[in-house]
Amino acid sequence: MKFEEAPDIRERIEKIVGVLDFGHVKTERIFCMRSFKSSSNANARIWSLPRIWQKSLGVQSHYILEVLSERYDKMSEDDKDRVMIHELMHIPKTFSGALVSHKACVFDGKGGHKTMRINRDTVEKIFKEYRKMTI
Repeated sequence: MKFEEAPDIRERIEKIVGVLDFGHVKTERIFCMRSFKSSSNANARIWSLPRIWQKSLGVQSHYILEVLSERYDKMSEDDKDRVMIHELMHIPKTFSGALVSHKACVFDGKGGHKTMRINRDTVEKIFKEYRKMTI
């Protein structure tokens, strides 16, 4: 498998983060990469740097957002935005280096919690909001 930096992905996530006000996402600490010849069926993946690695290396939390060229590059621009929204939703509000699962318990700040799902419906709802704000 081959990897290269993906400045087009950086531009896309910076735009999405700015428009949707994902203020917790520190884009300067996200590395954007494009991979080639992966055997995965994914369009994109997000990789974390767990706290034990952060502590051992003496660094802050970082993420790698990887797009798999063979699948991602063929997608429409709207679908690419949907994929990026999906991947960015895996970053917790704390930007801790952890990842939010597809079915996560999220604290509401009022002493309670709610279940948030990262699925097609949730991504589509956020994507529609994004499109309204960019047209």
